[in-house]
Amino acid sequence: MLARRWSRRDVLGSLGGAAAGGIFIPWLAPAAAASAGTAARRFAPVRPQKTDAIVLPPGYTWDRIAAWGDSLFADTPSLTGRDLQQDTLLKPGAAARQARQFGANCDAVAFFPRVAGRSDSGVLCVNNEYVQSELAFRRRRRLTMEPAEDRRQWVEQYPEAVAVMIAAHGVSILEVDRQRGHWRQRAGTPLARRITGSTPCEITGPARGSPLLRTSADPHGTRVLGTIANCAGGKTPWGTYLTAEENVDDYFGRAKSWAAAGGDAAVVEAYGRFPLREHSYYGWEHAESRFDVRVEPREALRFGWIVEIDPRDPQSPPRKRTALGRFSHEGANAAVARDGRVAVYMGDDDLFEYVYKFVTRRAFEPRDPRANRDLLDHGTLYVARFDADGTGQWLPLVVDEKGPLNRRNGFASQADVVIKARAAADLLGATPMDRAEDIEPSPLTGRVYIACTKNGERETASRRAQYAGREIDLGVNAANPRAANAAGHVIELTERDGDAAAESFSWDILVLGGDPTAPEASPFACPDNLGFDPAGRLWIVTDNDKGDAPNNGCLVCPVDGPGRGVPQQIMSGPVGAEVCGCEFTPDGGTLFLAIQHPGEGGTIDEPRSHWPDGGDLPPRATLIAVRRDDGDPL
Repeated sequence: MLARRWSRRDVLGSLGGAAAGGIFIPWLAPAAAASAGTAARRFAPVRPQKTDAIVLPPGYTWDRIAAWGDSLFADTPSLTGRDLQQDTLLKPGAAARQARQFGANCDAVAFFPRVAGRSDSGVLCVNNEYVQSELAFRRRRRLTMEPAEDRRQWVEQYPEAVAVMIAAHGVSILEVDRQRGHWRQRAGTPLARRITGSTPCEITGPARGSPLLRTSADPHGTRVLGTIANCAGGKTPWGTYLTAEENVDDYFGRAKSWAAAGGDAAVVEAYGRFPLREHSYYGWEHAESRFDVRVEPREALRFGWIVEIDPRDPQSPPRKRTALGRFSHEGANAAVARDGRVAVYMGDDDLFEYVYKFVTRRAFEPRDPRANRDLLDHGTLYVARFDADGTGQWLPLVVDEKGPLNRRNGFASQADVVIKARAAADLLGATPMDRAEDIEPSPLTGRVYIACTKNGERETASRRAQYAGREIDLGVNAANPRAANAAGHVIELTERDGDAAAESFSWDILVLGGDPTAPEASPFACPDNLGFDPAGRLWIVTDNDKGDAPNNGCLVCPVDGPGRGVPQQIMSGPVGAEVCGCEFTPDGGTLFLAIQHPGEGGTIDEPRSHWPDGGDLPPRATLIAVRRDDGDPL
């Protein structure tokens, strides 16, 4: 596929990094890393690891900021690893405590300086994506190995466990500062806050009040309890946090039996491209009726959105911005267009799904934050089509009786379009991707980088087939050039005229992950979250869940100059962990990373990891700060 766009000479010439539009292919040039730019060679790269520890180059260190269960408030005790071993989470009051403690499985991280431009203190917003029952409760099996009936019986025996899990989801907001070089949390400060799976959230934008979002508890369709499955995220230019609801289909049960019994046809259609299960992964439907589709068939449609949170106003409700579409959101990162409007880039983290962009109708007002309060409620949602010649189009997802998004196709309003965004994107001919996860615009160049994690179901030859509720071509395409893509890749997108509001773009592949014949041998496989340091270098964290692979980690990858497209590993995480976050302080001196699900594959009773507490204690997801010993930028 790549050869259709580049001659062999062009590809080989790019390996030295001289070609501004080139790509780096690790298995063709293993020595190419030696030519990486000097700015990215201020450290001795970390080799692939399998040790149960954070591994950094000499001269680098890390601080532990908050582990799952650490209290955010002075009047609440912390949860410890020893508590997990003693079934503390099954005892009365555990859920109320968890709602005031750092949540489970931290993911996205956003830093908001307490004083503009300062890097020594601020507010951190951290996603808490999900709970692994086997690493939270004793005598539990991995969810994928547990029969649904066993899960039902356990939930009915321990209903407090569901309340605990709901409280462990959402977002943790904490104040931090750096004292004598070390980062620490400041518990009990005015801005400390937990947003959980039960926190009231406002529904805003075109889907507010839609009949598809009305429930018995909320007959007007304007307010929903909680945010869940919070994966990656982003920040707005006006200083708010965007958290992305991703795998919300995992939480709702009895959907198939409801549909088979004659469920509302309009609601059944709304779930067509984002289907629910008969048995949820967590069993919440057996303890809380709103997660039972037979009781509340529309409740799940109220999840799967981008949620905006003001970290400086603890009294403000989270707002689900429906104008940005409903799908399996991985992140939401913003760029200001030439005319002052704001573009938000988003990926749909599922196999053969799409890349999206939302452009506000009005311009951003930098001097009046209040004027930006509802900026994300009005604008145009686009989906991307990547063409084989290296160009592409942003296709507007707008209801139009003269176009495909019309009443005959099930789109009577813009509310229908955003609720059924995937189905709308199908009709416009968007390009199915290899799990587009985080999408990050460079703050220096404006070029946009897309992490495509992997797609083991991508086929070599073109073949049209039914997949996830529609017919698509399962074969390789120019933007996703490898069959059975086990290691992923990063795409570089350049908006026309460098304008984030443009409706066309050019694109290239910056780097292909790993050796396709042996992805477990590569330190770079399955790119997930992305970030930029102040110098404009791309930072990549990985989520390779192949059992015999080295531990996941963090890599730095210049996007310009001699080292362009050559990733070098700067950090390795503990056993079983996915590395998330990738957020810098303004001075580039601290990198915040979220260590998610350390010890995955083990249980409380038989742990694979003892990080970060050590000894015989079970693992806990933890937020860390990485820095250089000499205080210089990373």
